[in-house]
Amino acid sequence: MDARAAVEWLAAAAPDPDSCRWAWERSATGIALLPAGRIWDVLIVPGELGRTTVDVLLRMAAEPGPVLADFGDVRVGFFVPPGTAARWVGTGMRTAGPGAWLAVPYPGRSGRGLRWLVPPDGSGLLNDPAVLELALHEAAALLVSGSDPEWPDEV
Repeated sequence: MDARAAVEWLAAAAPDPDSCRWAWERSATGIALLPAGRIWDVLIVPGELGRTTVDVLLRMAAEPGPVLADFGDVRVGFFVPPGTAARWVGTGMRTAGPGAWLAVPYPGRSGRGLRWLVPPDGSGLLNDPAVLELALHEAAALLVSGSDPEWPDEV
């Protein structure tokens, strides 16, 4: 992960990226409030489902985009393309799109209980909604069955 590129990419979501970056880098908490809906939206799912979905995504051929866990991993947020929040429907899920603000830890660091499960790489890579939906379905099936799939050694 290129932390500097990740910081630039995330800060670009702020109304004043330079001020955001300056304050963020000097913050004792290591957290910035960033608006959703401009560069990315966030799909927020319950923690156990989110962590299992990350496991499924990491075993798939596609590289996952940024994923953030909140305090105690109660909720997990998947960064998705702008506009996704307005179209996503799911029981127990929330979205953050235009008008929503998100507490985001500095890339490469954890901040006040927030941590990156998959940090941004600075390239702008986001989670593909179609791939994410498939991974969520697979994760839900795994949780219901109470089993862990037999994954190949190499993916």
